[in-house]
Amino acid sequence: MSIFSRLSDIINSNISALLDKAENPEKMIRMVIQEMEETLVEVRSGTAKVIADKKTLTRRAEQLKKQASDWEAKAELALSKGREDLAKAALMEKSNINASVDVTEKDLAKLDETLDKLSIEIEQLQAKLNDARARQKTIVMRTKATRSRVDVNRHLNSYTIDNAMDKFEYYEKKIDQMEGQMDSAHVEKRGLQSEFDELEKAESIDKELQAMKDKLNKDQ
Repeated sequence: MSIFSRLSDIINSNISALLDKAENPEKMIRMVIQEMEETLVEVRSGTAKVIADKKTLTRRAEQLKKQASDWEAKAELALSKGREDLAKAALMEKSNINASVDVTEKDLAKLDETLDKLSIEIEQLQAKLNDARARQKTIVMRTKATRSRVDVNRHLNSYTIDNAMDKFEYYEKKIDQMEGQMDSAHVEKRGLQSEFDELEKAESIDKELQAMKDKLNKDQ
């Protein structure tokens, strides 16, 4: 597969679809980013070569145009000296050189077109690479958070914690029983005290009543 085919495949690929199908999205996006980075390096290297080729062809076109101009000057010189045959031969050379100029300029136009496309595709690839890197950060953070939740959940559901919670419940019940017994004893003690209080109250009333009777008898 050529570098340009790879570039087109990457640009047209859907990162979200790749991640949806991946069993390990974190690993998949690392691979995608690595592929993009390698392709970007190769494309930029290829672009540099195209630019170098364009400079070479531009120099060649300029040289050919100068040669054509020189042959035109020679044809004029030959014609001025009455050497029409030499003038025709010089013009023939100029025509051949101009044909080479046309070919070179067509090649330059193709190189310009290629460079324009490469420039656009490099921008698209860089944008995709930036998007992939941003997604990588998000996926790494989500993966870490999910692993933490799994770890906490595993501890919460472990036998050790369940056993500890059972012990807490057992001791809470024991404390409830002890508090209940203390409250019951307090109620019983309070009930007995209440009976003595009632006896003392009744005795006080009886004494008060007897005093009133004695007073009435004395007045009579």
